[in-house]
Amino acid sequence: MPLLLVLDGNSLLHRAYHAAAFEGMLAPDGSPIWALRGLIGYLARAAAHLNPDAVMVGFDCPVSSARRTSYPLYKAHRPDKPGDLLAQLAVAPELLAAAGVCTVVPPAYEADDVLASASAAARAAGWQSVLMTSDRDAFALIDATTSVLRVRNGGFDEAVLVDEQALPGLYGVTPAQYRDFAALRGDPSDNLPGVRRFGATTAKKLLAAFGTVEAAWQATLADVAAAVGDHAASFFTDPSAREVVNRNRSLMTMRHDLALPPLAGARLPLSYVTMRQALRARGINLGPSLWALVGGAPPPPSAVAEDETAGWKPWVFRGGLSARRDPTPGQLSLF
Repeated sequence: MPLLLVLDGNSLLHRAYHAAAFEGMLAPDGSPIWALRGLIGYLARAAAHLNPDAVMVGFDCPVSSARRTSYPLYKAHRPDKPGDLLAQLAVAPELLAAAGVCTVVPPAYEADDVLASASAAARAAGWQSVLMTSDRDAFALIDATTSVLRVRNGGFDEAVLVDEQALPGLYGVTPAQYRDFAALRGDPSDNLPGVRRFGATTAKKLLAAFGTVEAAWQATLADVAAAVGDHAASFFTDPSAREVVNRNRSLMTMRHDLALPPLAGARLPLSYVTMRQALRARGINLGPSLWALVGGAPPPPSAVAEDETAGWKPWVFRGGLSARRDPTPGQLSLF
C-alpha cells in the first residue's frame, strides 16, 4: 500500500527554531536559516526511515484564521513571535515549493487541517499516511490507515510513531475518543480551558466508563460520580460544561475537505538538482542526507560524515507500520 508522509510545517519549524537557536546559523546575507535547515532535516530523516511514496508539507495561513473569527480568544494569549522566527516562517513555504516539495498553505486554515485533509485523501485513494508533527491534536486522526509521528523534546531521536494500537497505551483512550478527551481537558497552548476538575486522568476515567461525553451526559449524576468523583461530577453536569466541551470540540475539529494538490503531484522522487539549488540559494548545504527524497541509494557513512547532518543518531520505531517500512541496517547507519 503506498504511503503519504505529511508534515506540520509550523509545529516542526517552531521546534527546530528552539532546538538550534543557540547555534544561530545564518545565510551569507545574514538572514536566519537554522529553523529552515532543521525542518528540511526532519523531512529528510523521516523519508529515510519511512520510505514514503509521496510527501506533503502544510503551513498555517499567515493572514487569517477561521477559528479566531469564530472564537476571538483562540491563541490570543500567545506572545509575539521573535523576529528571526517570523522571518523563517515567512519564507519556509516558498523555500519548500522551490525545492520541489508539495506545499500547502490553506486560506484561513491551519497545518492541522492539511494533515486531516491529506490523510482523508490518502485513505480514499487506498494509501496509508503518516502525519509528522509535534502537536498531540493529530492523535484524533489516527485510524487503520493513519499513524502519527510525533516529534517531542529531544528532536527526531525522541520521536514516537503512534498508531491505532499504540494510542490507548499512551493516553488510555482510543483515537475516536481523543477529541472528547482533549475537549474535556482543554488545551492551554490554544487558550482553550477545559471543564473544571478535568485533567487528563479524570477525562480518561470518564471516557473509560461511558465511551463518549454524550453518553456521560445521559447518565445519572450518581453514575458519573462513581466514575470521576463527586467534585468532578458536579462540574461536568453543570450546563456550562456542555458549552465548554462543545466549543472546544468545534475548534479542535480539523477540516477533512480542504482542496489539496492531487497525490500524483506529491510523488517522490524529487529532483536532486532542484532541491540543492533551492537550498543553497538560502545558504543551506545538504547533500547525501537527501537521498530518500530524490530517489538515490543510501550513501556510505563516510559520505554522510562530510554532510552537515553528521552527528544524527539512529532512531527506533515505537508502534509501527508494515514490516517493509522498518529502517534497514543500512539506513540506520546513516544517522
